Formats: sequence, structure tokens, C-alpha cells
Amino acid sequence: MTVGTWMNLYFFWEKKWFFIAMIVGGFMLHMPLPQGLSPEALIVLTMSVVAVILFVTEPVPLPTVALLIVIGQVVLMGHDSSEVAKSLMTDSVLFIMGSLMLAVAVVKQKLDKRLAWLIVRMTGTKTWRVCLGITVVSGVLASFVGEHTVAAMMLPVGITLITLTSDDPRKVRNLAAVLLFSISYGASVAGIGTPSGGARNAIMIGYWKEFFYDPTNPETFKFLVSYVDWMIHAYPMFLIQVPVVTTVLFWTFRPEYRDLSRAVVKLRTLIEQEGSMKAADWMSIFIFFLVLVGWILISGDIGMGTVAVAGAAMFLVAGLVKWEDINSGVNWGVILLYAAAISLGLQMKETGAAQWVAEAFLAILAPLGANEGFGLWAAVSVLTTGVTNMMSNGAAVAVLGPIVLKMSVVASESPIIIGYITAISSSFAYLTVVGTPACTIVYASGYLKTTDFLKVGWKMAVASTVIMLVAAKVYWPLLGM
Repeated sequence: MTVGTWMNLYFFWEKKWFFIAMIVGGFMLHMPLPQGLSPEALIVLTMSVVAVILFVTEPVPLPTVALLIVIGQVVLMGHDSSEVAKSLMTDSVLFIMGSLMLAVAVVKQKLDKRLAWLIVRMTGTKTWRVCLGITVVSGVLASFVGEHTVAAMMLPVGITLITLTSDDPRKVRNLAAVLLFSISYGASVAGIGTPSGGARNAIMIGYWKEFFYDPTNPETFKFLVSYVDWMIHAYPMFLIQVPVVTTVLFWTFRPEYRDLSRAVVKLRTLIEQEGSMKAADWMSIFIFFLVLVGWILISGDIGMGTVAVAGAAMFLVAGLVKWEDINSGVNWGVILLYAAAISLGLQMKETGAAQWVAEAFLAILAPLGANEGFGLWAAVSVLTTGVTNMMSNGAAVAVLGPIVLKMSVVASESPIIIGYITAISSSFAYLTVVGTPACTIVYASGYLKTTDFLKVGWKMAVASTVIMLVAAKVYWPLLGM
């Protein structure tokens, strides 16, 4: 065989999963239309399956998958390209972009090193204690501010500890995984703790009020779930999961360094060389504080993305960071990937594809007795976990919420319990890069592969599901549910 033939064979072998995904997509598009599924919904499901295969196997760069999603919406679904383009730039995408810009600004001011030093001083130098400390700090902050905000704040901290340990990413492959996943998973498990921890929680609270609350019927007042009520039911689960995160990460990725003394010595030297806080440092902290206040107070009016971009603009106007730094430090491909994933999730909702999947899934489980009681709880959790790993958790609750709440009434189950299970399970987006902004942000560091999320994600999903179902069975009844 000639050299050219060998090269062609090598190319096809390297891209085999791309061609397999295309074959699967072609088969699905030409299969008989399932009952209750529109042609548009079948196209969206096909695109979703193909995208998931490419996300997992990564035969092409992930931003390429985003481009294919855009092309598919125009060519296969016949949508106007301008409308597709509009669907890509949502407030969530603006937020991701602004957050990554802010992370670059934080690194430029070296505030990440000071925060890393503060954490290490509290935890000591043992790797598992540092990871536990990062999980706790990320979690406590994320339970009140929001997981994507905290992931953007903490990412530079993780990268600082990694780079100070070794300049060669290959020598700290597993260490990088445990540190970065401590950030994203710590933020994710904490997002269930309060209504402000994620949009999904507020969406479910709104559904309870809209579906079941009647101001003339005192018995329905229980569906007016307050901030404190939510915390009482969900916050203990976050606290239980904190050590679980560290345990699962060290079980999956065995860090090359069990002690970060080497990094800590370098970190202390850098802090000492920098001396006391300078005017630029205080200005950076002030701007970041304004951004946090903006996210808490006015993001509901102008959007979290607008606040994040405004913060990045303030750093640029103040001269604390240059555009060249932001342009080279932000992973623009990840932003494109997240934008396309949101756009595809919107199409799943608009075409009814997500609802069809939910109903078909539960119909399959009915003969197994999973249509009532504990079986229904587990089924709703598994369904929500699957859907939230393909679209944002807020969108997953928005789509599944009405279905599962109505189902709870038919099955004579508590809508409160089913609602909590749905909202909490939507935070179990551990398996894919696009499942949650926290995962997208840490993936943007360049230290993680998509297969890493699968390797550790299924273990976290199982552990979180067990903890939640035990709480629903044992803890919640003690609260009168």
C-alpha cells in the first residue's frame, strides 16, 4: 500500500467516531416517525444524539460541533440564519463570556494568588485538604451567589495551584482534575441549597405557586415555599455532599502530588514579593464587589450577562487589564460551544422533543412499577439527570416541571416532593461539558478532557441521587412532608 493510502486510512481511523455519528444521524432522520413526535422534533433529537456522540468521543474540536449545530438548524430545520444567530447570543452566553473575561482580569491582578494563599492557610498543604477547602469555599459562595459566578471566581485559584506545582500539564494531569472538579462540583452541589443558588430553584417555586396555590384555600398555602423553607429541605444535602465530592475525585483521579508544599512555598514567595495590597489591587476588588452586588440586586432587571460584561468593561476602562490579555486568555471556542448548546436546548423545548422524551421514558417505566411511590421518585430523578446533561438545568426544569407536577397529581404523590426531586436532580449535570456553566468554565482552562467528565460524572450522579432519595424518604417526612 502506498503512503497516501496509509494516510487516508489513518485519517478515517482518527475520525471514525465522526463518521459513526453521521451514520447514526442519517439513520434517525430516515426512520419512521414515532407516534406523537413531529418531524421538526425528530430532527432536533437527531441533532442532539449526534452532538452527544461527538461531545463524548471528541473526534473533532468541540467548537466544530457548535458550528454543526448552527448549520443543522438552518439546513435541516429550515430556520432563518438570522434567527439562529439571535438564539446564540443569550444572556447566559453573555454571562459566560463576561465571567471568563473577569477571570482573566483577576489573574492579571494576581488576586487569585492571594485567595489561594488564604485557602491554603486554612487547610494546610495536604492535597485532599486543599481540595476539600476549595469545595467548601466554592460551595458556600455558590449556594448564595450562583454556581457560574463562583466557578469564574475560583478558576484562577485552581490554575494558580496547578501551575505553581508544575509548568508541564502532563505531570499534573490528575492533580489538575481534582482541583478543577472541586471547583465545579463544589459549586454544583451547593446550587441546590437555596432559591438563589440557581434559576432552576426559582422556576420550581414559581410552578408550585402557579399550579397549586389558591389564596382562598388555606390548605394550599404550603405551596408558597419560602427561602428558608427551601434551605431547610435542601441545604443539609449540600453539606453531606461536600466530603463525598473529595472522596469521589480522589477515588477517580489519583493526584501525582499528595502534598502541595512545593506550590505553597512558591506561592508564599510570590505573595511576599508582591508585598502589601496596592491601589490597583483594591480597585480590582472594588470592581469585582460591584459586579457581585450587581448580580444580586439588578441582574433580574438587566440580566446577569450584562452585569458580567459591564464588569469586564470597567476593568478595561480602569486600565487594570489590556484587551490583548483578555483576547488571549478567553477560550472563545467554549463560548461558541455553550451558545450552540443553549440554542439546541431551546429547539428541544420549542418543538416538543423534550416533552416527548419525558413521556416516552416514563411510559416505559410504568410496567416496572416506577409510576408511583419511591419508584416514581427515582424515575423522575433519572429522567431529570439525563435531560439536564443535554441542556441547561434551568431549561430542564422549565421543560420537565409541568410534566412531572401533573404526573404527581395523577399518581396521588406529593407535588412538593416531586418538585424538589426534579429541581435538585437538575443540578446533577456532572457528565458533560455543557451541562452547567460551572463545568463549561473549568473546561475552558484547557486542563480537562470531555472524557474526564464521564469518568467521574457517573459516580457523582449515583452518589448525589442516593443522598437525595434517602433524604426524601427519611429526612423530609420529619419536616411534615
